[in-house]
Amino acid sequence: MNDYSLHRSALMRRLPDGLILLGGGVEIVRNHDNNFLFRQDSNFLYLTGVEEPDFLLLLDPKRRQSTLLIPRIDAKHRVWLGHVPGPAECRKLFGVPRVAYSDTLPKLLKGSRKGYRKLYSDKPTHKKFRKLFGRLPNAPQALLDTLWDLRAVKTPGELALMRKASDISSAAHLAVMKALRPGMREYEVQAVFEDECLKRGARHLAFPTIAAAGTNGAVLHYRFCQAKFKPGDLLLLDAGAEVHGYAGDITRTFPAGTRFTRRQKDVYSVVLEAQKACIDKARAGVTSIELHSLSMTKLAEGLKSMKILKGDTAGLVEGGAIRLFYPHGIGHLMGLDVHDGAGGKRRKIPNPKKIPIRFEARLEPGFVITVEPGIYFIRALLCDPEERSKHRGSVDFSRAETFLDFGGVRIEDDVVIRPHGPPLNLTSVPKEIRDIEALRWRSRN
Repeated sequence: MNDYSLHRSALMRRLPDGLILLGGGVEIVRNHDNNFLFRQDSNFLYLTGVEEPDFLLLLDPKRRQSTLLIPRIDAKHRVWLGHVPGPAECRKLFGVPRVAYSDTLPKLLKGSRKGYRKLYSDKPTHKKFRKLFGRLPNAPQALLDTLWDLRAVKTPGELALMRKASDISSAAHLAVMKALRPGMREYEVQAVFEDECLKRGARHLAFPTIAAAGTNGAVLHYRFCQAKFKPGDLLLLDAGAEVHGYAGDITRTFPAGTRFTRRQKDVYSVVLEAQKACIDKARAGVTSIELHSLSMTKLAEGLKSMKILKGDTAGLVEGGAIRLFYPHGIGHLMGLDVHDGAGGKRRKIPNPKKIPIRFEARLEPGFVITVEPGIYFIRALLCDPEERSKHRGSVDFSRAETFLDFGGVRIEDDVVIRPHGPPLNLTSVPKEIRDIEALRWRSRN
């Protein structure tokens, strides 16, 4: 991708009154002398494309100048850890015209500081180099808000990377859909997914894989991955690959056997219809709050048709009964972080009813969001005395309890908001019941 220089220029235009210094990520010790697999800081990656640790970036808006500062590597480092690009190679790799060693930062700052009365630096970097700036005041939150704001709208180069991440994620989900059998363990599903990602060049995952069998599907961020699939179980697989930092995030729910049961079809159909309605509504100008309200309404109507909820649909939404079965938001922004921020303070919108949602923003062309409604039968909510008392007129708890062995259904796609019309869906994994069952049948025969 060649958009990093555009990102740097945009940041300097937004913050013209101060010198900008950002630090890249550093390696983190896992235990003793072993480190975790390194993943670059998202903001640094957005501005540079550098995926190696210990780099710095100095931006001088007045002079429209970018300087990439690289670690000075000794022979011992190369013996144990291999090649690290030098200044000439970095200029070519990352498209930054000025490259210097990081130990020259004090000298560079002497010239760059002139004419500035403000500094924009992330907190760890400012703390490390505080003495070099003297009394120059730092504004780290303004820097963070501006970067969130810029990162919300994706450039064509970013969208190309996100399409690739979604393509790899889709292929890995499809591999699991073909491979799953009763008797497998959740970690075997995880292995199938992650193996396919690695085969296709995705070294990093966007987040830890959620592979949940049966009732574990009612745990929103399930992480244990030990249970064995029984013949009647559903698998809820929430997983995604990462490509040059950009995330994919897809969820599919399907049977360990070849067919959905009757009640699995009932719940799944409610979630699928809600998802389709929300994807169609996810257009420029619509707010995330409106999108989430639609998802709650559709799910409440579906649960009413199943005789689990009762009463006026608007009351089920506004009174919170639907949240016993749908305790999360309709989706989130996605990019260099799988749960990207809401696009900075500029995009905040009113939420007078305090509708619980991960991000509050008006959708804009270039946003990439997830659309992921779900229905879950969660013992901690359905058996809570306070919740039962509050919602006794809205929920048939006796009927709901018959689903405590069910787990949950979530269906999640990644979509791009376009200037006009419905969004572009990046996800290419079957989700219609007939398509899933046909694929599951073929994989067994």
